Amino acid sequence: MTCREFVDFLMEYLEGGLEPRVRRGFEGHVSACPSCETYLETYRETLRLGRELLCDPPEGEVPDDVPEELVAAILAARSE
Repeated sequence: MTCREFVDFLMEYLEGGLEPRVRRGFEGHVSACPSCETYLETYRETLRLGRELLCDPPEGEVPDDVPEELVAAILAARSE
């Protein structure tokens, strides 16, 4: 498999839709090509972040990584 073929099969691979023979070729290429391995990892991370951004936290729940000062400033601005 070439790097171009790798890109062509990427989404189908991630969705589990490749036939076993093509999947083995895809995985063999990834294990032998550091550039495609990195591309696959960053693509997976991009998908994960995109899904995370689309999922709103429940109403009133603030993620742990949001600074308390920011929450206080937003609440103060809303009450004005």
